[in-house]
Amino acid sequence: MPAKKNAFPSFMDRGNGYLNPMGFALSRKNKGDYFVMPLACIIFAPVMKKILFVCLGNICRSCAAEEIMRKLAADAGRGDEFVLDSAGLISYHEGEQADVRMRAHAARRGYRITHLSRPVRYQDFFDFDLIIGMDDRNISRLKALAPGLEEEKKVARMTDFCRLKVVDHVPDPYYGGDTGFENVLDILEDACAGLLARLAGGC
Repeated sequence: MPAKKNAFPSFMDRGNGYLNPMGFALSRKNKGDYFVMPLACIIFAPVMKKILFVCLGNICRSCAAEEIMRKLAADAGRGDEFVLDSAGLISYHEGEQADVRMRAHAARRGYRITHLSRPVRYQDFFDFDLIIGMDDRNISRLKALAPGLEEEKKVARMTDFCRLKVVDHVPDPYYGGDTGFENVLDILEDACAGLLARLAGGC
């Protein structure tokens, strides 16, 4: 590698930056000039994260979680950090829009759910970094479907990201009334906010 003005020795080229063994990096500010930044800023810098939300039929909980996460990320100026999708563990509703009640309740909070239901696919376990289930049955089924141990490690529980709600699952509102849908949205807003914070990066 050709010598760089003001460069430290033993740096590995990282495109516009140079990394040394001391835990600091030189990042290019102007041609020929560098400034020092902590290595953690590079390791934990925002990287596009692919997240799949999963429930039973993909017409209530998971599609709502997808849209809530999308809006929260966009509102925080972090929309380009994520690839978001949702799916169901059954194909009964494949191709259908979200439940009309969920769409209505979500719309009142500013969420426009346009997702069409689809089932979880084998390839999802390789395409996504996180696969988030809504309840114990979802989690168990996803782990059973995972092709291997590495893919099984991608499975997480939605409510594990809650910061205010003390709940261990997102209940299925399909057979409930308005209160059930509002409760689900409350939980998902809390969990998605926690997930967004957990995945925050940068310095």
